Order: sequence, then structure tokens, then C-alpha cells
Amino acid sequence: MGSQVSVDMGAVRVVIVGGGFGGIAAASQLQTLNIPFMLVDMKDSFHHNVAALRASVESGFAKKTFISYSVTFKENFRQGLVVEIDVQNQMVLLEDGEALPFSHLILATGSTGLFPGKFNQVSSRELAIQAYEDMVKQVQRSQSVVVVGGGSAGVEMAAEVKTEFPEKEVTLIHSQVALADKELLPCVRQEAKEILLQKGVQLLLSERVSNLEDLPLNEYRERIQVHTDKGTEVATNLVIVCNGIKVNSSAYHSAFDGHLASNGALRVNEYLQVEGYSHIYAIGDCADVKEPKMAYHAGLHASVAVANIVNSRKQRPLKAYKPGALTFLLAMGRNDGVGQISGFYVGRLMVRLAKSRDLFVSSSWKTMRQSPP
Repeated sequence: MGSQVSVDMGAVRVVIVGGGFGGIAAASQLQTLNIPFMLVDMKDSFHHNVAALRASVESGFAKKTFISYSVTFKENFRQGLVVEIDVQNQMVLLEDGEALPFSHLILATGSTGLFPGKFNQVSSRELAIQAYEDMVKQVQRSQSVVVVGGGSAGVEMAAEVKTEFPEKEVTLIHSQVALADKELLPCVRQEAKEILLQKGVQLLLSERVSNLEDLPLNEYRERIQVHTDKGTEVATNLVIVCNGIKVNSSAYHSAFDGHLASNGALRVNEYLQVEGYSHIYAIGDCADVKEPKMAYHAGLHASVAVANIVNSRKQRPLKAYKPGALTFLLAMGRNDGVGQISGFYVGRLMVRLAKSRDLFVSSSWKTMRQSPP
């Protein structure tokens, strides 16, 4: 079965549900180890969504963010929507009626959210790229843009628009006082605010949009009137919402109803095994691990899950996953950024070099063993 795996892995067949950062990391490692697997996703391409916001403002960038699954994984990839997981018979059932048998299951379903930060729909690479190129046109037409939600995605979105189009009016509306994620160091959150102000982004903090359900999203209009709960009115041409990220539990919630955290994530033990199942793992955003939901963490989870599938067959001790000090880099357009590594503040130059210029796109092409366009 390949030199790395001397134990008979013949009875092993791993199904990975979800081809996000955790899913492709697990699939790539299984492929290297010659362990039979099947990766399932509703799209035909991996979406490097860390760069989705830049793909919304820079024409030609989107094609770098979608990477074909079948080129890398060939017959070990299946495009399809998972409708049920039959735990008793160890089958993953697809919408088209196909049943995929498994000895081990890795659930890597990620999270869902609004476009352009997320792209969660049955789609081809061409249609997905076109959706982002269409978004670029909406931004180009707009003289004024309102970004709703000042978590990390909203901060990055406002910075991307203002960096690519300095002449546009950009307003960020956030219901809290502090920007970005609460797990970040206070000095990092403060510097993110200062960078936005330096770029000329207008901030409306401690205000909530009160007429959001009536507003057209991601579409240019001559005039859109945005109202907040504090009585502020902003006239704009384009509204982009960057909040409301949720765990994507649709594939598994009925099968694991008693094993879910309140947000829909799967409760796991220290080995990332789903509570009560030694052959089923959850990784990435759908695993209930006390740490921020990040691509980097999903990759670490994948290594633990794959190692434990091998270790369990070889009757070796299992590997535990221990969340570490937080590494979190905020790209503030291609020319700026702020963040922390292992819990320590890092300067803007370092973030710019590490993340802001290419948003880790090249590392996903490397994982997929393909050359970027």
C-alpha cells in the first residue's frame, strides 16, 4: 500500500464530506499515503475563500481562487450534494441516489455565509469565477459602497474596496465598538481601525442597520437608502453584507442530532472523533473546538484526523489536538495588514509580506499539486 503505511489498509475507505481547507488537506494526505478515499463537494472546484473579497474588487483575480478537484484527485472526487449520512450502514447518500460506503468518515462541511465572502452553491468553476467578475463590475460602477458587519471579513472587505478604488466612498457599519474578532489582541483591533481611517473609510460603530431585509445586496443601484437603529441615514450605490457566518450542518444534522453543539457544530473528543464514534471525525468549522474558525486550523485538524485513522489501524496511541495561541492575520488590501502570530503582535510590514500580497493563494495551489494560472 505504499512505504509509509505498512499495515494492511485494504479494508479502509475514507469518505470526506466537504472540500474546503480541511477537506483538501485530508484528501491530499490520504492520497500521499495511498489510502483509498472519496472526497465529496457540491462544487467542482476548491474555493480559496480567504481571497474571495479581493476577487470581488480586482478583475482577473477570481480564477486564482478556484482550483479543480478532479485534476488533483481524479476518480477519488465526486461532485454531489450529500442528503443523508447512514451511520448504521456506513454510507454517505448523495442527491442523485449514489451511496458511498465508508470505513471512516471525515466531516469537513465548513460554514455558510453570504456572497461574496462565501460561495456555497452547486456550481462549476466557470460560473463561480463569473459570479465574482460580475461582482467586480458592480463595485466599479458604484461611487459609494456600504459594508455591513465589522468583524474580520467586513474590515478586510472595506479595506479591499478602498485600496483598489481610493476615490470611492466606503462606509463600514458595525454594531459593536471594537472592530474585527474578539479573540484578537486589543492592539491589533485598534490598529485595524486606524488603518481603515487612514485609508479614508467612514466608520459607523455601535449602530445596526435597521432596514437590511429591504435592501438589495451586491447589486448597483442609483440610490439605496440605508437606515440604522440610531437614526443615521446613508445614501449609497452598493450594499455588501459581511456577517452571519454559520456552521454548515445540513449534511449531518439529522444523523448526529444528539451530538451537536448549540451552533450546529459536532461535539468531538481530543482526537477530533465525533462524540460516540471512533471511526467518524469532524474537522474545521464543523468541529466544536474552542478556537476561532480559520482555514489554518482546519489544516491542522486534517493532519490529526488522518494520523488517527492510520494510528487506529496500526493499534498505536491516537494523536490529540490541542489548540495553541492564536495566529490571525488581517489583510487590509494588498498594501497593508495587521495581526498576531502565536498570540504576539506582528507589524504591518510582516503581515503585508506574509498574507496581504497573495492571500495564501499559492499555498492552496501547492496543496492541490497544480500550477496557478
